[in-house]
Amino acid sequence: MQGRKILVIGDMVADIYLDGRISRISREAPVLVLEQAGEKIVAGGAANVVNNIATLGGEVFAVGLLGDDGSARGLKKILAANGAHVEGMLEDASRPTISKTRIIAGGRATVSQQIVRIDKESKEPMGLSFETALHDYIRSVLPQIEGVVISDYGSGTVTEGLQDLLISYCREHDLPSIVDSRYDVGRFHGIGYVKQNDAELASAVGRRLHSTEEICEAGEELREKLDADGVLVTRGELGMVLVERNGSIHNIPVSDKSEVFDVSGAGDTCVATVILALAAGVRPDMAARLSNIASGIAVRKLGTSTVSAAELKKTVEILQGKEREEHAGCTK
Repeated sequence: MQGRKILVIGDMVADIYLDGRISRISREAPVLVLEQAGEKIVAGGAANVVNNIATLGGEVFAVGLLGDDGSARGLKKILAANGAHVEGMLEDASRPTISKTRIIAGGRATVSQQIVRIDKESKEPMGLSFETALHDYIRSVLPQIEGVVISDYGSGTVTEGLQDLLISYCREHDLPSIVDSRYDVGRFHGIGYVKQNDAELASAVGRRLHSTEEICEAGEELREKLDADGVLVTRGELGMVLVERNGSIHNIPVSDKSEVFDVSGAGDTCVATVILALAAGVRPDMAARLSNIASGIAVRKLGTSTVSAAELKKTVEILQGKEREEHAGCTK
């Protein structure tokens, strides 16, 4: 998986955390007055997929539209520090960078907790000049790309034209591709693989899914609709289900049932691992199992966290050791 060249296009999000220390109650309104104690920007959305591919050892090319602001500069700095190519992250001064600012309040004797979140993004469609510029950049790097991720959070970065360019190129050159779309996965006809959580899959097929059997049926229904090679459904503590074009269905249980701290960004870790593994020629079912292990590492960290190649390798070795011990015990 090391060094595989992956292109990621999607809605790049700056997750901003403002840490405030409780000072007093305001005299203007019955609200807390906080003294700002810190500010941190974390890669979110498609940027978290980029970050995970980079920390897992891939060479990643980030493609997206930012504003001309501090959030954009913060995101680029974070991704570039991990070795990501950020030349494809263009800045449009007429719109803000998509951001989610979380206000965290706490004191010396109190537990810090989020009290409000402020979201900021433009609802205007991408300008034609920027879409053309992104199209030209993608065209310039595609000859060296070994896998493509489309990370669609519904904010308009993935236009129909850019989507068609990438899907058709991957099909023509037999490159692995995967889409993670929160609200409109039905538009990505011809994509290689589709990643959905169980709630997103239920929405995509228009009905509730109560059992593993129903999830498998819905996964195959979506796969046929999109003419995809496979659909990977994440199910939280129930693991994953992979439905393949050849009719194979893989029910993958969680690799580690130890305490879960935060599921934020685990889907991004999953997608990053799958595309790197597929680009390396790993079988789809094994790629899914690796992503399941990587996601298990991510959920034991706070916030949108990345997983390193060393962490993944170590965890795989531990699990292999446990399997050998169990096998030896059964043999005895």
